[in-house]
Amino acid sequence: MQVIVRIDGMTPIDSETPLPDDLEAAHRMIRELLATLHQQSHLNEKLQNQLEQLLRRLYGRKSEKLDPNQLLLFAREILEAGASGTETIPEPAAPSPPKSQAKGHGRKPLPASLPRKEVVHDVPLQERSCPDCGEVRRPIGREVREQLEYIPASMIVLRHVWPKYACAGCQGNVVEAQRAPEPIEKGLPGPGLLAHVAVGKYADHLPLYRQEGIFKRFGVEISRSTMCDWMAAAAGLLESLVKAMRKRVLMSDVVQTDDTPVKVQDHDGKGIKTGRLWVYIGDWKNRFMVYDYTPDRSRDGPERILKGFEGYLQADAYSAYDALFKSGKIVEVGCMMHARRKFYEARTSDPARSHVMPAWIAGLYEVEDAAKEERKDHPEWDDSTWHAHRHELRLKRSRPILDAIRAWLEKERPKVLPKSPIGEAIGYALNHWEALIRPLDAGFLELDNGAGERAMKPVALGRKNWLFAGSDEGGRTAATLMSLCTTCKDLGVEPWAYLRDVLDRVSTHPHIRIEELLPDRWKPAEPTDPPGRKG
Repeated sequence: MQVIVRIDGMTPIDSETPLPDDLEAAHRMIRELLATLHQQSHLNEKLQNQLEQLLRRLYGRKSEKLDPNQLLLFAREILEAGASGTETIPEPAAPSPPKSQAKGHGRKPLPASLPRKEVVHDVPLQERSCPDCGEVRRPIGREVREQLEYIPASMIVLRHVWPKYACAGCQGNVVEAQRAPEPIEKGLPGPGLLAHVAVGKYADHLPLYRQEGIFKRFGVEISRSTMCDWMAAAAGLLESLVKAMRKRVLMSDVVQTDDTPVKVQDHDGKGIKTGRLWVYIGDWKNRFMVYDYTPDRSRDGPERILKGFEGYLQADAYSAYDALFKSGKIVEVGCMMHARRKFYEARTSDPARSHVMPAWIAGLYEVEDAAKEERKDHPEWDDSTWHAHRHELRLKRSRPILDAIRAWLEKERPKVLPKSPIGEAIGYALNHWEALIRPLDAGFLELDNGAGERAMKPVALGRKNWLFAGSDEGGRTAATLMSLCTTCKDLGVEPWAYLRDVLDRVSTHPHIRIEELLPDRWKPAEPTDPPGRKG
């Protein structure tokens, strides 16, 4: 019987292949075979890891939570690793059980901002007489109960009429009221309809073809191409507001940014191409979310937006930002969430090491949670006071954890293959270490870029509904309208009411006072009997 042995990438070896008689030559051959086998094993491990990540993205859960019991397995190792330090390292959580919060009883009160319509259920006149003496009973009070009702959406037609007046004597000197500017000059949509379409698409992720079907149910046929033109016109009107928001963002001490791909129709005959939507988020004094569209992922987009900015920039480790940090005027802040994700993705190939790091990072986030809880206990603290307190807390509790993490990473790095999943995770953390520990510099810096990633969730939801942007110009329109809709939602401003009012006023509002119309300072104009929003 012939036995054939094959190692991928090598010539098959069978039982009839002559082997060297020299012992030293045989040993060399065995070493070469073992080296090849080791390479193949490493390649298989890497491919297996990539396959698992792809399957998880397609079918698995997106959460990166680990079993707390798994984290407990490595608590002793972590504590022993940090025992040699001079400071006591807080025990890395296996996350502590959530604090029990007293649950309120009954339903929550309805918002005071909702209009009220009183419906009186009065006693019939014939039942108001006293059954004993016959006197008419007088009111002594009343019982009130509030019920939430919904009025279906509706559309109305506004007939604008301009009466003309002329002199009765000379039959001349005709006069009529001055015509107010309209969002789209002599266009069909009023500001309320424009705002409704914009909020439907860019805040509620309702694509235009669905809105087209909804309007048909009212007997009104408005094509999606027409609505697309409306959105472009609205974005042109509101562009000055977004520029003012961008200016305010660049006045921040720290800016958070992230990007995500969007599919765009390519009118050069290449079908669909990939553009990018970027978001730039200001700090607590300038809480605006400004989106920007670029046809590609080059560094030109961030350099154009962040021109003149000086301060901290928190982002992922994308190389396009590197040129911004060279001058020293912009300081890089890393994202601990990205570092943690690398270890999470390596958990199947090297579970022992990959579960140690998340346990330590959980300890860092416990410090952050403790700082937030203390702020709740001290409502009198302003932002500066709380940031100073959080900075002090981080120096006391987070720095020892970070020192232990750094020592562990340097100890383990020589033990793993650089290109293995765990090797890449350790390399990422060490290569970006200075940026990852930057939150120790100031209390207003965040441990991760979670705000930037959350700002991209509406894009991800919209991408599943819109399918693609019609052009690069459509991408810029989306960036403008998403900036306003998302900022309004973040500030607790009703986006439809805001857009309807601003679209009606922005054409005549003095440009020098444009900041009065920004979402954080906006106050609705005095009503002149405008139609209310329906639905």
